[in-house]
Parts: sequence; C-alpha cells; structure tokens
Amino acid sequence: MSARIQSAAGILGLALLVLWAGEDLYRSSLLVTMLTYALIALGMYVPFVLAGSLSLSYSAYAATGGYAVAIGSAHAGWPLWLGMLVAPPVAAAIAVVLGAATIRLSGFYLGAVTLLFAEAFIQLLGNLDVTGGPSGIIGLPLLSFGGWEPSPFQVVLMATVLTGLLAFALDRLRRSPWGVVVRASREVPIAVDTAGVSVSLLNLVALGVGAAIASLGGALFTAYVGAVNPETFSVNVIFLAVFMPLIGGIGSPWGAVLGAVIVVDLTLNVDALSSSGTLLVSLSVLVILVLFPRGVLGFAGTLGRAGTALLTKRGVRA
Repeated sequence: MSARIQSAAGILGLALLVLWAGEDLYRSSLLVTMLTYALIALGMYVPFVLAGSLSLSYSAYAATGGYAVAIGSAHAGWPLWLGMLVAPPVAAAIAVVLGAATIRLSGFYLGAVTLLFAEAFIQLLGNLDVTGGPSGIIGLPLLSFGGWEPSPFQVVLMATVLTGLLAFALDRLRRSPWGVVVRASREVPIAVDTAGVSVSLLNLVALGVGAAIASLGGALFTAYVGAVNPETFSVNVIFLAVFMPLIGGIGSPWGAVLGAVIVVDLTLNVDALSSSGTLLVSLSVLVILVLFPRGVLGFAGTLGRAGTALLTKRGVRA
C-alpha cells in the first residue's frame, strides 16, 4: 500500500470516527482517549520505530503535558490552550536531558532505566504540593479561545485534526532525507557516523520530537476531562502504547493511530471483553507478530497487491 493511499485511508478513518462520535458524550470521550493514545504512540514512533531507541519514559512526557495544562490554569490562571503550547518544549527538554544522560545505553538497559525514570517521575508528581499530591488537580475550566468556548464535539474535531496533521507530517518526515538518515542510523549506525552524521545527535532530536508529541496527548486528555492525577498517566500507559505501532503496522505513522484505535476499542468499548481486554491485546500482538509482522496496514498492503496482481492477470488473459 502506497504512502498516499495510507494517508488517504487514515484521514478517511479519522473522519468516520468523528461522525461515529457525533454529539454522544460517551463516544466523544472514548474518541478522545483513542486520540490521546494515538498521540503518545506517534510520539513513541519517532525514537522507537525510526531511530530504534527503546525509551520507555512516555508516560512521564504525557504527564508533563497534562500537568502543564493543569498547573498553568490552577496556579497561574493561564487558559488551557497556553498550557498546551508550553508542554511540548518542556517535555522535549526533559527527553533530551534524559537522552544525554543515557546516551551510552541501548536495548534492555535503556528500556529499564527509562522505565524507572518514568515511575520515579510519576511518584514525584504525587508528592508535590504544586501538583496537588496524590489527589492531583481537579475542576479545571473549559477550553476557551478569547471567550469562545468550543462544544465537546468541536473539541473532539480539533483534536482529530491535530492527530491527523501530526500523523501526516510524521509520514512525510519519515520519507524525507532526515527520516532516511534516522532510519539508516538504526540499521547501520557505524556507517552513518562514518559519513559525518552524529548518531547520538539524531537520537536526541528523535527523543525530543517524540516527547513533544506525546505531551500533546497528555495535554489534550487533561483539557478535555478537566482534571489530572498521578494515576492518569501511570506506566501502564507505556505497556499499551508500545504495542500500538506493532498492531497497526510500523511501516507508517498511521499504523500507530490505527493501533491506538484498536487497542482502546478492545480494552474500553467492547463490553464482552472488558474483563479480558488487556489479555486480548496481548494475544492479538502475539498473533500479529507471528502471522503479520508488518501489522494490519502491512497485511492490508499485501492483500491489495495480491488483488491488483490477480486483476492484472485476468485482464491480460481476457
């Protein structure tokens, strides 16, 4: 499946989700949860899939976004949108500092250290007065822009557009010269270093970009529900988000969005599976990795090419 078809299908899919949610508050909240996970998964896609860096601190970056919105509103009187603008650079700075401190680590050791950092970060948020301690910060005002307060449907629509734009931009970035170099640094880092491009610098940039995107997920969720606490972005978020690109397909950022929709639907929206949703996700990942290592999008692309070849063959015979 070509990148253009994947983007068109992704945009169409997001539009259908908005129509499905409509004015229904439950469906709207479910779609916001999907978009929150999609943004976190898109954030992980940059360093994890493109650069091959197994950083697992993305619950901390999402929490940074959520608390930037909440603290800015509750203590400084900022409108929620200002906190959403502040969150990405703050999260990127944290990710770059953490990346520089762990620059010599990779694989399991990098994953373990960054996971511990995420857990320590969440614990810290639960012990500070400015963050509201374990209870967090509640009662945030509605999202407004200069006195205009969008309806829940309009907020969902704006969040969907934001997610679509970021997925589209990451897809273009993946195929840009910078994206090609980043992917090459994952496969042949010595060759990239020898060519005069610093692999360490590429990784730091990828970590910063990914953290900034993930923070938007946390900021979006907090702005929509009007509250945040340390449990909102626990490390459990990582164990779901890391599977999303694998389920949807690692060949495109749209795979991360598709994976988020599938995971959230299975774990939250299917009543019959509510008690075993996480187990079902784990089994789904196992089946997909074994049968379809390129994910749902990769499998769809394979079916599309097979169908095209079959039609072409029949056309030649006719």
